[in-house]
Amino acid sequence: MKLKQIVCGALIAIGYLTNPASAQIKIGVAEALTGNAAQYGVPIRKGFELAVGEINASGGVNGSKIELVIEDEQGKKEEGINVFKKLIFQDKVLMLFGPTLSNSAQASNPVAQGAKIVVFGTSNTADGITSIGNYVFRNSVTEADIVPVTLKVATQKTGVKKVAVLYGNDDIFTKSGYDNFKKALEALKIPVTTTETFAKGDVDFKPQLTKIKASNADAIVMSALVAEGAPAMVQARQLGITLPFIGGNGMNSPKVFDLAKDNSDNLWVGSPWSIENPAAENKRFIGAYQKAHGALPDQFAAQAYDAIYIVAQALKKTKLTGRLEADRTALRNALPATQYNGATGPFKFRQVNDKDGKPAGYDAVQTAIVMMTKGSHYVIQK
Repeated sequence: MKLKQIVCGALIAIGYLTNPASAQIKIGVAEALTGNAAQYGVPIRKGFELAVGEINASGGVNGSKIELVIEDEQGKKEEGINVFKKLIFQDKVLMLFGPTLSNSAQASNPVAQGAKIVVFGTSNTADGITSIGNYVFRNSVTEADIVPVTLKVATQKTGVKKVAVLYGNDDIFTKSGYDNFKKALEALKIPVTTTETFAKGDVDFKPQLTKIKASNADAIVMSALVAEGAPAMVQARQLGITLPFIGGNGMNSPKVFDLAKDNSDNLWVGSPWSIENPAAENKRFIGAYQKAHGALPDQFAAQAYDAIYIVAQALKKTKLTGRLEADRTALRNALPATQYNGATGPFKFRQVNDKDGKPAGYDAVQTAIVMMTKGSHYVIQK
C-alpha cells in the first residue's frame, strides 16, 4: 500500500477528513432545536446553514468544504454535556458552536475546555461564560455591554425617573441580566420602586405586576426570555399598565410579536444587530435569508451567520494538517486576532480573565443599537 493511501486511511479512521478528495472540515453544532429554547436555536441553525452554503458554493475554505454535524441539545444542561461529548470524542469535529442558552453553556463549555477544542457561542450572553477558559469564544455581545447602553437611551428618550424590576431568578442568563440592570440603574442614579421575580415556565405574572402597578414606577425593567417576557407584557396591559418595558437580549426576538401580539409596543432592547440597519452587509444577509427560508431573520440567525464567516476567516490562516489535536489548537490560536464586518457590523474579539485574574476566553467587541417595538417592528432609536 502506498504511503498516501496509508495516511488517508488513518485520517478517515479518526473521523477528521470525511472525504479525502475534498478534505471536508467537520464543525459541530449543538443547539436547542426542540423545546422552549428552539425559538432561538432554530434560527441559529438556519443562519449557520446559510453561511456554510455560501462559503461552500464559492469554493470552501482554502479548497476544503465545511460540513456541519448538528445535534439537538434541547436547551438542557445534561443534554448539552452529552451532545458535546458525542461531537468531540465520537464525531471528532474540529470545533464546536453552541449551546443556545447560557445555562447550558455554563455546564457544557468546561467539557470543551478540558478537551482543548474551540467552543463558540452565538447566543449566550451571561457573565462568566468566557471566563471558563481560553478555548471559549462568543460573538454574542454580553448583557454587561448591552444593558447599560439600552437603559441610558431608553430612560433619556422616555424621561423615566424611577423603575420597577421584574426578572427570572432561576436562570443564569436572566439573573446576569438583572445584575447588570441593577449596576446600570445605580450608575444612572435611577431608584427602584420594587423588585419582583418569577421562574422559568411561569404563566401567571399578575401578582408581581399588581405590586409593580402600585409602586408608581415610570417603566418596567425586565430580564426575561421571550417565553415568559411576552406573556408578562400582555398581562401588564390587561391590568392597565401602559409603562415602557426595558428588556435584555432575551426579548430581542420577533417571537415577541407572535406571543404578545397587540401588546408588544413600547419594548426597548439593545443589540449589535437590527433588521432596520441599512448597511450593505446586513441587507445582503437579510435578502439571502429571506430567499432561503421565506421569512425574515432575527438577531440570533444574524449572529450565527457571522460566526461561520469569522471562523472561516481564521481557517484561511490555519494550515490544517489532519492531526486533529494540533489542528484544534491551531484554530484556537488563529481566532483571537480575527476581525470581520458582517450582518452585525464590525467585529473583533477581546480577551477576558478568569476568576483568578488569569487570561481566559474571548468576548465580542461591537457597538450596540437601541430599538423600540412599534407596530410589529423594532425601530432604531438614535
